[in-house]
Amino acid sequence: MSAQRRRESPGGTGLHPARPTLIIGGAGFIGSNLADRIARSGGEVVVLDDLSRPGVEQNGAWLSARHPRLVSIEVGDVRDRRAMQRVVREAGQVFHLAAQVAVTTSLADPLDDFTINAAGTLTVLEALRALPAPPPLVFTSTNKVYGHLEDLEVVDAEHGYAPSDPAIRRHGIDEQRPLDFCSPYGCSKGAADQYVLDYARTFGLPATLFRMSCIFGPRQFGTEDQGWVAHFVRRVLDDRPITIFGDGRQVRDILFVDDLVDALLTASARIDATRGCPFNIGGGPGNAISVLRVLELIARRLGRRPRLEFGPWRPSDQRYYVSDTRRFERLTGWRARTGVDDGIGRLVDWMRAPRTIDATTREAAA
Repeated sequence: MSAQRRRESPGGTGLHPARPTLIIGGAGFIGSNLADRIARSGGEVVVLDDLSRPGVEQNGAWLSARHPRLVSIEVGDVRDRRAMQRVVREAGQVFHLAAQVAVTTSLADPLDDFTINAAGTLTVLEALRALPAPPPLVFTSTNKVYGHLEDLEVVDAEHGYAPSDPAIRRHGIDEQRPLDFCSPYGCSKGAADQYVLDYARTFGLPATLFRMSCIFGPRQFGTEDQGWVAHFVRRVLDDRPITIFGDGRQVRDILFVDDLVDALLTASARIDATRGCPFNIGGGPGNAISVLRVLELIARRLGRRPRLEFGPWRPSDQRYYVSDTRRFERLTGWRARTGVDDGIGRLVDWMRAPRTIDATTREAAA
């Protein structure tokens, strides 16, 4: 599915530069939604992806069929220096989304996790630094760089855990929160996070990053380890039990993927203002919801109750994490616009559609 097409970009829409957009990890859930948005506006996209995660080949095929003239898929690894040097050369903007994404996988193979997340990001940064005029870079980090949040006092409120501090309850956790890498995944993503910020500071690279909360929406082939909202929907559709790690009262601010795409494009377009800054990005307090409450909304949409099993808490699983997005909002005017119920409904509709997920991917995600 590799392609080497070059097309003239129409430019002028305000959503994309005259040169192609490079999305590293662009066949994944977020990347395919981002690529689709840019191509629908008339922009050319080059996707670099190793196609190793279940479901991404379907996303790549979907992008190629939907935008045959505007989306090029190149099979490659973020750790490949020559490939990276080649693909960044023509890029007008770069979104680095490629990653090993699961804490559990990082515990099983910390070295592979490090080489993909930390060393791979350094490969991207070095390729950009070598250019005479580097394009904007937006990197997707994670809220796991803040660790387990052990010192955050929480109370068991009506619908899940809530912070005792009224300011955090009102606004969420901001970027002043001290970093506290936990798990190999947290360490590798945290190292990458800091390298991106330092390359902006030390070398003047036009780069910024998002410390993301839970993202969900169409084209997500979720598993028990990552993409949990989609994983829940798939298990209910297949009438298979769902394992809840912990008590299910942990709270997250889930963000619909369309809103994240808006934020990514805005961060790149406003790189003069966003460069060198980390931003906590999620649904914010308005989209804060417990794991059990998500399951209730899914059950209501599908008209069936999930079968639940409970397991022990997993390493670095925060009881409460809600993003304070005010810094990015003030700087850019961005807002999360999709409510939880609407977003879950749209995800359910997509996953119920025929041939959304093939047998191989379904088994891998089980």
